[in-house]
Parts: sequence; structure tokens; C-alpha cells
Amino acid sequence: MTKIRLRFVQAFTALGKPYYYFRKPGCPRVKLPGLPGSEAFMAAYQAALAAGAPPLDIGAKRSVPGTIAALVAAYISSDVFRDLAPETKRTRWAILQKLRDEHGSKRVALLRREHVEAILRTKRPFPRQNLLKVLRPLIRFAISLGWANDDPTRDLRANVKRGPGFRPWGEDQIKAFRAYHPIGTRARLAFELLLGTAQRRGDVIRMGPQHIRDGALTIRQQKTGTELTIPILPQVQEALDATPSGHLTFLATEHGRPFTAAGFGSRFRQWCDKADLRGFSAHGLRHTACTRLADVGATGHEIMSWSGHRTLKEVARYTQSADQRALARSAEAKLATKLSKPVSLFDKSRKKANKNKY
Repeated sequence: MTKIRLRFVQAFTALGKPYYYFRKPGCPRVKLPGLPGSEAFMAAYQAALAAGAPPLDIGAKRSVPGTIAALVAAYISSDVFRDLAPETKRTRWAILQKLRDEHGSKRVALLRREHVEAILRTKRPFPRQNLLKVLRPLIRFAISLGWANDDPTRDLRANVKRGPGFRPWGEDQIKAFRAYHPIGTRARLAFELLLGTAQRRGDVIRMGPQHIRDGALTIRQQKTGTELTIPILPQVQEALDATPSGHLTFLATEHGRPFTAAGFGSRFRQWCDKADLRGFSAHGLRHTACTRLADVGATGHEIMSWSGHRTLKEVARYTQSADQRALARSAEAKLATKLSKPVSLFDKSRKKANKNKY
């Protein structure tokens, strides 16, 4: 029987029963349910691995009560923070630690709108936006503790200009990637999983044989907690059949370990660069997958059921673009028909009669 080796997993036996824990240096211990390889075990392991299990706040006891440092420590230890999605928890924790390092000695009760604006002005556009997103729940938490009376972030805007977002893939780029990375390679398997499931990279790297049920992939999204059952398209099945991984995830590193989301994103960009597709990314394929669904007439709800978006507003851009293209094609056909229609002698005489009439 093959022995499964997973990073940061420690096994203990008590009264003949095995117990498994996720133990990462500097992080709290997380108990893992079931046995290695089981669906419950791997789901808990992947969540702990992706979240990075934010380190214990060693300096919490040294924080001066009522300060931002003390507030951050209390917030990180609260159920409000603990119930966040793993990826949200990881990114929010990093922003909070930087906030505490820069402004930890300041009093929460004295924080005013002009102070928040001054802090935001020191940041570049997107870090400014991310900081504001973290400050809002932090201040609400302070109010719930009675440490503050007013919310200085109310009605504040980060004033970040929205760019075009992740670059969507066209049919030419899809053909170019497939031509360079043949069936049977990890790059091609990653590509087909991304395009065929319309999932984020953090969910694609967790997919494994245990998620296949009745010819479909069933997975719970890491970011939203939404459970999806996605049909396996022929291109995806072909890539899976040609690329046996021998691991608990379809995609693994050269050392047989699961990818991290950041590590996979970096590797996928390298695969794109080799195919002369610089500027394209894994998330761009999620955009393209949703666009393809809209182009074949899928409704907003149908796209949501596949991609896991939570609101129709999030998928409206795909359906609106598809509707615009369909209407433009319809208008083109009508215009072509009108322009190619010959004018009969009857039409000419009728027009002349109407002209003389007036």
C-alpha cells in the first residue's frame, strides 16, 4: 500500500486510533478529520494549507489596550475573523499586520475621517482599495467592542480607476496554447481544467479523483464556500485520461506536492510564455469560459451554476456582451438583405407617383 506523505501533517496514535494534525511552524495546530486520502481529510488539509493558518499573535499581550495594535489582535482572535474564507483570511491578515506595524500605537477612539484619508493617501491605488476593504470590518468590530462610537470609513471611496481586468483568451490564443502543449503534459491538463470548469486557480489545484462523481466534478469553492457540480467536458476528460498524476490532486509539482495558488499562477504564466502568449493568465481563462457559455445562449443563472458567481450582476457583463454581438449580427443580416434587395420597376413607379402627388 502506498504511503501518503503530506507536508506539515503529523500523525499520532492513542489507544490504537490514529490522529492527524496540520502543524506549520508559528501557526496553531489544526486537527484533520478522517484518514489521509479521504475527501474530508483532503478538504481540511487543502483549506489549512491554502489559508496558511495565520500565525498566532505572539505580541497580543504586549499591545496597549485601546490601540490599533490591540484592536488587530482582538479581531484576529475573534469568531468574525475565524469564519472568513481561507483565502480572504490570509490576505486580510497580511494587510492587518502591516497596518499594526505602521499605526499600532494610535488610539482607536481618536481615529477620525481625516486620519483614515491620510493613511490611504500613502498607498498606491489597489493597495489603497484593499486597505479600505479591511478597515471597514475592523472599525465595525471596534464599535461592537465599544472602543469607537463612529465609523470614519463611512462613505469613503478608494477612487481606483477600473482597468480592463484579466485579459480574456481568444480562439487564436487557445489554439496556440494547445498546439505548443500537447495532450499528456501538466500544462495542457491545467489549461483544460481552467477552461473547461471556469474555476479559479485556487479551486483547480485542489481538484482530484475524489471529486469525480457520476461523470461530473463536485467541488466546494474555496473563496465562497459554494458547492458546485460541473459536467466534465470531452476535452477535460481527454486530458485527465492522458495525464495520470498518481496523487490526490490532478495537478502536482515536480516533487509530487500540491500547488499553492501563487505557485500555480507563476508556473502557468511560464507555460504561457513558452507558447509565446505573454500577458495571458489562468484567471483570464475563467473569463473566457464564462464568455463562451454566454455566446452559446446560456442565461445568467446557467453561467452562475457553472462558474459559482454569487450574483447576476457579476455575470451580466458576459451575457450583455453576448447579447450585443447577437443583436449586431442580426442587424447586419437585416442590413445586408436590404442592400442586396433589387428595386423593381413597380417600386420605382410607385415612388414617382407619390412624389408627383405632393
